[in-house]
Amino acid sequence: MRCWCVKGFFYKRRKYATIPSEKARKDIPEGMIVKCDKCGKITFAKEIQKNLHVCPHCDHHMSVSSPERLMMTLDQGNFFEYDTDLISSDPLHFEGYIDKLKKDMDKTNLNEAVVTGEGTIGGFPVVVGVMDSRFRMGSMGSVVGEKIARAIEKAIVKKYPFILFSASGGARMQEGILSLMQMAKTSAALAKLHQEGILFISVLTNPTTGGVSASFASLGDINIAEPNALIGFAGRRIIEQTIRQKLPDDFQTAEFLLKHGQLDMIVHRKDMKQTLAKLLDLHMVRGEANGF
Repeated sequence: MRCWCVKGFFYKRRKYATIPSEKARKDIPEGMIVKCDKCGKITFAKEIQKNLHVCPHCDHHMSVSSPERLMMTLDQGNFFEYDTDLISSDPLHFEGYIDKLKKDMDKTNLNEAVVTGEGTIGGFPVVVGVMDSRFRMGSMGSVVGEKIARAIEKAIVKKYPFILFSASGGARMQEGILSLMQMAKTSAALAKLHQEGILFISVLTNPTTGGVSASFASLGDINIAEPNALIGFAGRRIIEQTIRQKLPDDFQTAEFLLKHGQLDMIVHRKDMKQTLAKLLDLHMVRGEANGF
């Protein structure tokens, strides 16, 4: 009787996968795969792009650039950018600041951490601003505040709704008090927008923190956030040390803020454009807006 058939029964299978060599890792083209910050799973970059930069495994909403956000949100081909010539200076002569600005300009192909302009969503004309976390972590300097304030003024003149996507680490430390002044300037501009009865929709994305969350990002007539977005002013550890209390696990998340009344709704990225179009349809007075 032959016993070769029993060999496979006692064969020891490997428990662990072989780790690829350093050379094999280097052979993978840069940017071909994306690792999710939340679940750690790897996905092809093309699949992530098709899924609007949302992880297909855990539904984590990844950061998107301002050009990508505009493509996702506005009707195709309907965008005119404002104030492309505004560039930050170095008012406090902060060491290395100019070099960092130039580096970010080269990396992002942007002049600043916000893009403003006008376009249409579902056929409705809007003035829109999109902050870009790739540029100085979306921090709010003088130019960021000026561009947002000017965009609000354009919305007042044109009687267009204003929509702003926030993504920021807060005020820009290299500009000191000049950066903090943008909180008051943008808030004052929004007060004028409100007096004119013009709609402002604020969309808070991950992260929206510091002076941005404490000013224009929280002043929308309708405040929307993407799922699980980090939204808050001071850091969690600082708050716990100050109040000497343990904070809830979901503290400073979009879901926590919705539950406590600071947000009006949480909208998945794939539904964002349709939701904005519905809100614009509800609030627009047909025949009075320019172009209708």
